[in-house]
Amino acid sequence: MARPRENPATPGLPDLLTLLRKSSGAASRRSEEKLIEEEIGAAAREELVAKRVEEELEKRKDEIEREVLRRVEEAKRIMERQLLEELQKQRQAELAAQTAREEEEKSKREELEKILEENNRKIAEAQAKLAEEQLKIVEEQRKIHEERMKLEQERQRQQKEEQKMILGKGKSRPKLSFSLKAVE
Repeated sequence: MARPRENPATPGLPDLLTLLRKSSGAASRRSEEKLIEEEIGAAAREELVAKRVEEELEKRKDEIEREVLRRVEEAKRIMERQLLEELQKQRQAELAAQTAREEEEKSKREELEKILEENNRKIAEAQAKLAEEQLKIVEEQRKIHEERMKLEQERQRQQKEEQKMILGKGKSRPKLSFSLKAVE
């Protein structure tokens, strides 16, 4: 059997007239008609459904576009909100890190200041000790100098005494008495 010709109005559907002409018997004619009606009905329903879907899509095109835009905007807002939250978390983390660094630097600075104060105190104590020792040394030198002066004065006095004695001045020398004794 030859392939039935397709109707240009309903592509993919066999032309009824062609099918009817080719059918031979009444019984087979009836079954063929029934088959044709079923095929035409199914195809027509499919075509009708496709048309209705297309019409619905056409009618609701603006609504669908609005819905798509709404969903896109909503997704955009959600993403922006998430991005802002993430940025805020990053800022808070950076702020916390900066605060921690500042606290650490402050504690280090305080520790260094304490060390500096301790060093200054030790230096002041050392300088005070040094000044005290220098004062003792100066005092000892003064005493040594006074002793030297006393010794020098004593030596000079003794020297004068000796000279007086040698020279016999100022009754410093005892009188010598000479006497003759008989020898026996």
